[in-house]
Amino acid sequence: QVQLVESGGGLVQPGGSLRLSCVASGFTFSTYTMYWYRQAPGKERELVAHISSNGGTTNYTDSVKGRFTISRDNAKNTVYLQMNNLKPEDTAVYYCNAYRPFRNYWGQGTQVTVSS
Repeated sequence: QVQLVESGGGLVQPGGSLRLSCVASGFTFSTYTMYWYRQAPGKERELVAHISSNGGTTNYTDSVKGRFTISRDNAKNTVYLQMNNLKPEDTAVYYCNAYRPFRNYWGQGTQVTVSS
């Protein structure tokens, strides 16, 4: 059974940090590109960052460049999103996604709220 389980969300003040984790099971994690998406209330789901299967390539949406870092540990079947200098506009549900052609898996999401 395929599972992606996110954790690490919560309430943080502006300027704070959080580290999201996504643990995968039920598929060969090391062969998948991994993505973090987010969806704020009333908005469409947005791609935040992605990382290649071996971790050698990463990309970020412009609004998080220099503040967020995506990484992965294939030995632990886990992808991370380190989020620093958080802003209120980062408030959203964050989703982990595993993709390769004809395969597309999603986690249940973890809420991140940035507020004073």
